[in-house]
Amino acid sequence: MAIKNLYTRTLIHRLAPPLHQLISRGLFATCRVQTGGLEHLHHCLQNQPFISSCWHQAIFFHLYQVKRQQMAIDSTARWVLMVSASDDAELLSGALRLMQAELVRGSRSRGGVSALKALITKVKAGANAGIIADGSQGPARVAQAGAVLLASHTGAPILPSAWAADRCWILRSWDNTMIPKPLARISYHYGPPMVVPPGIKGDEVEKYRRKLEQKLNALYREAQRTCT
Repeated sequence: MAIKNLYTRTLIHRLAPPLHQLISRGLFATCRVQTGGLEHLHHCLQNQPFISSCWHQAIFFHLYQVKRQQMAIDSTARWVLMVSASDDAELLSGALRLMQAELVRGSRSRGGVSALKALITKVKAGANAGIIADGSQGPARVAQAGAVLLASHTGAPILPSAWAADRCWILRSWDNTMIPKPLARISYHYGPPMVVPPGIKGDEVEKYRRKLEQKLNALYREAQRTCT
């Protein structure tokens, strides 16, 4: 039984990423996407590196948007993405590898400190970073300190983004993951880059953590308002 489970798990991990890529391309290509704040993305791509950050609930379409838009604008840009060290995140890791992104594995409860150090090293070497603002375990739409600390240690600004659709599937997960339905109207918004001062600690980290949280939630509300 253990061998069968291991075989099944390995098979799923190998097949799921290309299937996800194929399905997402077909599904999301039918959607009508309106992008706001594109000038903020252009500014960041002209002044790399930067840190791209969104909520966990937005991850499925966000990955497609990164591939379609951000990497299409500058295909030479290096990307390093932080992914949970859990087994559940292995499928996501496979999809990200197909995007030719470097991966750093870690989360708040497992390898987070070493993952952050690895991210700092790679961003200082010129790679753009991608961090899910509320992490892999939540609470949903409550920012953790990771993106703020990374920005403070590297000088790279945080580019927040959020999207909403006029119709989408909402999964029964801790973050209420959103997946746009075919032919959905999607409003995707980039916010102004957020600069974090170097060497901040304690209350200052909390101040900028709250600021990022407020920016992301404001972008999500704006996306909701304009997607209909």
